[in-house]
Amino acid sequence: MSKYVEMTHDEVLAACKKYMNEEHVAFVEKAYAFAKDAHEGQFRESGQPYIIHPTQVAGTLASLGLDPDTVAAGYLHDTVEDTPVNNEDIKKEFGKDVAFIVEGVTKLKKIKYKSKTHEEYLADNHRKMLIAMAKDLRVIMVKLADRLHNMHTLDHLRPDKQRRIADETLDIYAPLADRLGIGTIKWELEDMSLHYLNPQQYYRIVNLMQSKRSERERYISSAISTLKANLDDLGIKYEIFGRPKHIYSIYKKMVNKHKEFSEIYDLLAVRVIVKTVRDCYAVLGAVHTKWTPMPGRFKDYIAVPKANGYQSLHTTIIGPGGKPLEIQIRTEKMHQIAEYGVAAHWAYKEGVQTAVAETPSSKKIDMFREILELQDETKDSHEFMNSVKTDIFSDRVYVFTPKGDVYELPKGSVPLDFGYMIHSEVGAHSVGAKVNDKIVPLDYQLKNGDVVEMLTQSSATPSRDWIKLVKTSSARNKIKRFFKSEDREKNIEKGIELVEQELQTRGLLSKTYMDKSHVNTVIEHFNYHNEEELFAAAGFGEISPASIVNRLTQDLRKREENERKRQLEAEIMNAGQQKINPVSEKHESSNGVMYIKHNNGVMIQGVSDLMLRLAKCCNPVPGDEIVGYVTKGRGVTVHRADCRNINGVAKSQGRLIEVAWENVGENNTAENFNADIEIYGFSRSKFLSDVINALNSKTKNIINISGKTDNNNMAHIYATVSVRDTAHLEEIMGRLRDIANVYEVKRSVN
Repeated sequence: MSKYVEMTHDEVLAACKKYMNEEHVAFVEKAYAFAKDAHEGQFRESGQPYIIHPTQVAGTLASLGLDPDTVAAGYLHDTVEDTPVNNEDIKKEFGKDVAFIVEGVTKLKKIKYKSKTHEEYLADNHRKMLIAMAKDLRVIMVKLADRLHNMHTLDHLRPDKQRRIADETLDIYAPLADRLGIGTIKWELEDMSLHYLNPQQYYRIVNLMQSKRSERERYISSAISTLKANLDDLGIKYEIFGRPKHIYSIYKKMVNKHKEFSEIYDLLAVRVIVKTVRDCYAVLGAVHTKWTPMPGRFKDYIAVPKANGYQSLHTTIIGPGGKPLEIQIRTEKMHQIAEYGVAAHWAYKEGVQTAVAETPSSKKIDMFREILELQDETKDSHEFMNSVKTDIFSDRVYVFTPKGDVYELPKGSVPLDFGYMIHSEVGAHSVGAKVNDKIVPLDYQLKNGDVVEMLTQSSATPSRDWIKLVKTSSARNKIKRFFKSEDREKNIEKGIELVEQELQTRGLLSKTYMDKSHVNTVIEHFNYHNEEELFAAAGFGEISPASIVNRLTQDLRKREENERKRQLEAEIMNAGQQKINPVSEKHESSNGVMYIKHNNGVMIQGVSDLMLRLAKCCNPVPGDEIVGYVTKGRGVTVHRADCRNINGVAKSQGRLIEVAWENVGENNTAENFNADIEIYGFSRSKFLSDVINALNSKTKNIINISGKTDNNNMAHIYATVSVRDTAHLEEIMGRLRDIANVYEVKRSVN
C-alpha cells in the first residue's frame, strides 16, 4: 500500500493559499475552528484526537483544488452526525451550500423501523448519499476524501469491520471514483480494499513485483532512452516517465483473464505527456515507426473518449528484447483529467464569488442524470442500489447512432435499452432494430462500436415480455410504468382500501391519518408526485401498506418512543439514589446496595427492565472489571473498565454507573461471550492449522479468524472465540502460548 502522509492544519491552509484569496482562506480557517470545538474530547479508534480525520479530508479536497465551500465541508462533514451540532447551525454559520454538502455526506443515523435489516439500512444509506451526489457533485468529492482517509486507518478496527468496509469501498466508492475519472483516488481505494479482502494475493503480487523490480526498471530506462532519441527529432516539448503499477488491476487481470503474473503486459509501461493533440499523434507515429505494434492492442481514447471524460492514446509495442511495452500518450490537460477527473472541470479562481463553474466537459458524464432517473423510477432502496450497480457501475459498451453520437450502456444491453435511453417514446414504439445496417432481433446483445438504429411505428406499444428482455433498470421501469398506468383507477381504489385496513388493524382511525398533511409527508418520503400515484403504487404491489402506515404514524410513534426513552434515562441516572424493593435476598449487600439481575448475566445497581448491551469495542466477559455507560436514549452499554472509549470526558459527564457480573463461574457449560484475541508468531508451515486446532481444543465456537504475514514472514492472527469467563479465556490463551513459534498472545483492544 502507498505510504500515507497525514497533513497538518497548517499544510491544508498552505494548499488553500495556492489558489484562494484571503477571504476564502479565512472561511476555511473558521470551519476548522468550528469543527475542532465540536469534536473536542472525541477520539478515533486509533486513539488519535478526532479532528485529525476531518483535517485529512479537507487536505485531500484542497489538494484537488476544490472551492472553499467544499474544503470547509471537509472539516465539518462529521459534525452533524457525531456532535450536538445540527444542519441549521451549519447553514447559519457557513451558508446553504456547505450545509447541503454536509447533509449529503452525513450517513443515516438511525434505523427508522424495527423491521429494517442491516442490508436495508445500508441500501437506504447509499441511496440517500447517491441522490445527494447527483444534485451536487461536491458531495461525492467530500465522501471520497472521507473514505480515502478511513481506508488508511482501517488497521485499528476489528478484522470483520475491515472486510465489511473494504467490500463496500470496492462495491460503491472505487466505481464512483472511476466513473468520475479520479484515477488518483480510484487506484488507492482499490489497492487498499484488496489488501484487506485478500491479503494473501495482495502480498503475493507485491512480492512478485519487488522480485523483478530492478530488471523491470532497467528495461523501462532503456526503452525511455531509445524513445527520447526518436522524440527529440520531432522538435516538440514532452515529458516521459514510467507509469505506476496498481496491484488491484494486476489482480483483476490474473483472476478475470486467468493469466499468470509474467503474462501481464502493462506491468511494463511508460507515459508520454505533450502539449497538443497533434503532438500526441506525432509521438504515436514515432513509436510505431521505431517498434512493431501488437495487433489489437491500440486504443484511441482521444477520438472516442471514455464516458468519464478520460482521453489518451494507448498502444502496446514489441519493445527491446522482444518484451511487450505499453505506451500511453496524452496532453497535460488530459493527464489532469485522468488523475483528478471531474475535479479538474470544477474551475475555482481567486476572487470569483460564484464558488464553482461547470465546464462543458463535465457535462459528458451522464451518471448523475441516470441516478436521478433511477430515483424517480425506483422506490425500494435495495432495488435502487442493484440498479445503480447494474446500470452505472457495471462494465460498459459504447454504441453509436447513425449520426455518430456516442451512447454508453451496461454490458449485455439490447437494442430496446438503447431505444429507451434515447427517449421513452422511441422505446415504447419500437418494432425492431438495425445494427450496422442489418436487422437484428430485440434480444441482440450490443457490442462496442455498433451503429444502432431503432425501427418504430406510432401504433406500436410495449409487450410484457420486454420486462424480462431489457438489461437496464431504467428501461424496465419505463415498461412497468406503461402497464401500471393501464389499470391506474383500479389500483388507486385498492391501494386506499389496503392502507385503511392496515390502520384499522393497528387500532387507529383512518380519518385521523388519511388527511392531506399526513399523506403529503408520505408522498415526499417515497418520492411520488401526488397521492393518486402513491395509492396506485400500493394497489399495484410496488409499495406495502405497512410502509405507508409506518410513515403516516411516525410522529405518534416518535412521541411515544421519546417519552419511553426519557423516562428510562431518568430512571437509570437516578439509580442508586432510589430505594426499590429487593428482587432477591441473595444480592442484598452489607452496605444496603440492591442488585437487580439482568438476563445476560450482568447486574445493574438499582434498576430493572432497562436496555442493556455489551460493548463491541472491548467485548467484556465474566470476570473482567466492568463499568456501565449511559447513552442518551439507548440505555446502558457495558464496557471493560480499561476500555479506551471510557475516557475522562465520559467520567466528567457523570454518565458512568456501577455494574457487576451475576453468578460468575457457576455455569460451566454455556459459552455465551465473544472475546477477541491477537496471536503473533513466525509463519512456518502449518502454523495457522496449529492455531485453529488449539482453539478447537478449548472452545466450542470460533466466531472469526483472519491473519496476515509481513515481508519477514511474521504472522499476525486475529481470532474471535466464544468463552464462559476470564478463566476460560486465560486457559485458551495459555494453550496458544504453548504452540511452537508463537511469540505473543494478548487480548485485543479495538
